Amino acid sequence: MDGIKKNAIYDIDVTDLNNLGYGVGRIGDLVVFVAGAVDLDRVTVKIIKIAKNYAVGRLETILTPSPHRLPVPDPCPARGCGGCAYRAITYAHELELKRGTVLAAFRRAGLPDAKVAPVLSTGKTEGYRNKAQYPVTGTSDEPVIGFFAPKSHRVTDARRCPLQPALFGEILDEIARQIRQYKIAPYDEETHTGLLRHIYLRSSKEEKEVLLTFVLNGDALPHADEVIRELTARFPALVGIGVNYNREKTNVICGDEYRTLWGKDGITDTLSGVELSFSAASFYQVNRDAAERLYGKAKEIADFKGDETLLDLFCGVGSIGLSMADAVGRVIGIEIVPDAVRCANENARANGITNAAFFAGDATDTEKLLSGAEAALGEPLSPDAVVLDPPRKGCDEKLLAFLSKKKIPKIVYISCNPETLARDVAFLASRGYVFSEITPVDLFPRTAHVETVCRLFRQ
Repeated sequence: MDGIKKNAIYDIDVTDLNNLGYGVGRIGDLVVFVAGAVDLDRVTVKIIKIAKNYAVGRLETILTPSPHRLPVPDPCPARGCGGCAYRAITYAHELELKRGTVLAAFRRAGLPDAKVAPVLSTGKTEGYRNKAQYPVTGTSDEPVIGFFAPKSHRVTDARRCPLQPALFGEILDEIARQIRQYKIAPYDEETHTGLLRHIYLRSSKEEKEVLLTFVLNGDALPHADEVIRELTARFPALVGIGVNYNREKTNVICGDEYRTLWGKDGITDTLSGVELSFSAASFYQVNRDAAERLYGKAKEIADFKGDETLLDLFCGVGSIGLSMADAVGRVIGIEIVPDAVRCANENARANGITNAAFFAGDATDTEKLLSGAEAALGEPLSPDAVVLDPPRKGCDEKLLAFLSKKKIPKIVYISCNPETLARDVAFLASRGYVFSEITPVDLFPRTAHVETVCRLFRQ
C-alpha cells in the first residue's frame, strides 16, 4: 500500500461520489473513501482506516471546492442520520449521478448498450415524503426520536428532517412531551425492554389527512385517552390513531397486528386521477407527486390498445393498475398483503372502476399465481400485458421464467433498485424479450435511491 499510514495526512483529488455519499479518490493505487467530499473537490484528509483494498479518510480541509458543491452548505437539523447522500451537491448534479447509477447497473448486468433517458423529477427536494417511521430510544425523561445513524443502532434526533412535512415534526414534539408527562418507556433493543418502539406517520397530499400509529412492545398505550384527546385537539389533520404490536426481538419495524384506537384505520389520497384509500399496513409511494410522473410514464410507454387484459403484480392498494384501467380491457391485480387487496377492491368500487379486480396471491408461487383469480372469475387468464412493481430485491427468477413461458407480449417493469432491475431485464432478454429506453424517476431526492421504469416486449 505504498507506505500509507493510519492517522497520516494527505492531499487528494476526489474523482467520484458514490451512492453512500462518500467522495472517492486515490493515494497511489489505493482507493480512499471520504465522507463529506464531493467529486472534483481537492481535499486534505486524515486516514482513519486502512483495509486490504481501500482506506477511509476523514475530511480535514477543502482545498479547492468542486463546481458541483453547493456554495452554502445545506443546513440539516437532523445531522448524523446519513440518509441524504447528496445533500452537499447541486440537485442538477444529483440527477446526473442517478442517471449514471442506472447506466452502470445495466453495464454490470451485461447490457452495455442500454439507453437511459434523463431523470424525470418534480424539482421538489424537501417535504416530499408522506411516510416516516421513527425509532424511539432514550428514557421517558429524555426521549430520542429520529433515525438510526449510519451503520449503527444509535438513534439520532431527526424530528425536523427536511424530507418530511413540517407537520410531522410538530406531532413528534407533542408526543415527546407526552412521553415525559405520562412516563411512557422508550424501547431498548439491547435488553428488549420498554414499550414504545416506533412512531409511524402517513399523510395524504398537503397533509390534509394524517394517520398515526404507535408501535408497541407490549399490550397497551398508557393514558391512551389523554394522549388521543391532546393530539387530536392540537392537530385537526389527524384522522386516525392506532397501535401496532411488535413484541418480537427483531429489527423489523412493525408486527402483523394493528388496532385502531380512534378515528379511521386509513387515509385517502388522489393519485393519477384515482382516489385511493390505504391503511398503515399497505404500500403507497412515499413521494406522491413524483409517483404521478412515474405512473404516467409507465402508462405512456405501455402503449395500450384498449382491449388488453393487464396483470398487475405486487399491486398494493391498486394505484398502478387503477391508473391504467381506462386504457385496457380489464385489470387483474395480485398482492400478498390481504389488507392491501381489500383496499384495492374498495378503491376500484369508490372510483366506479368496474373493469378491475384484485386478489390475494404470492408472486413467488407461480404454480398458484393465477389460480385464485381464475377460480373467482370462473375462467382461465391469458394476460396480454403485465406490470411489475416488486420490492427492492426484484423479481424471483421463477416468476420471470413463468412470464416468459407464458409468452406475455408486453411487460412494464417499475423498480426501486437499478441493480435488480438490470439483473431481471438481462434474464428476460435472454428469453427473447427486447427492452425499451430506461427512464429513471426521482422519487427520493437528496438520497441515493432512484426509481426506474422500462418496457419489455417479445420479438
